[in-house]
Amino acid sequence: MGVFYGQSFGPIAQVAVALKLKPPVFLTANGIIPAMANISTWQYAGYNMLIIYAALKSIPAELYDAARVDGANDLQIAWYVRIPLVWPAIALTILFSINGTLQLFNEPNVLTVVAPSVVNLHFTPNIYLYNLAFRNGEFNYSAAVAFTLALVSGIIASLVLYATNRRER
Repeated sequence: MGVFYGQSFGPIAQVAVALKLKPPVFLTANGIIPAMANISTWQYAGYNMLIIYAALKSIPAELYDAARVDGANDLQIAWYVRIPLVWPAIALTILFSINGTLQLFNEPNVLTVVAPSVVNLHFTPNIYLYNLAFRNGEFNYSAAVAFTLALVSGIIASLVLYATNRRER
């Protein structure tokens, strides 16, 4: 993960050096959040695509044929047939993405090694929990924060599912 953003060993830095340009600095105080977002996005994009692809493949071909007979063009088929039928899969990927975002641990942990001066010790809830428990020895407080994080994740999941079910009605 951190290899891509490395100032001296990353592929972008090596191309810049080969072109006799100054290598860009991605891991700055302002660039660390977009770097983590980029890593997370590409890490789970394939997983989300598989879920949506499976949902698209489960749509019967007869629905497309019926829409064509009714005079629908490709955009109308996508908007009025595909998206409503794939919406539960989209909601599932949204739910997984929000839950995964709240549980980020590996990305900031790896970037701490690559850019130790930039990464804050409390970047994500899980890094905060880890530091509370294993650096500060505050196990009880860490457990309370972990329980609160689980509660927040549950509330967000409930809201996404409520919005999905409301949309289906």
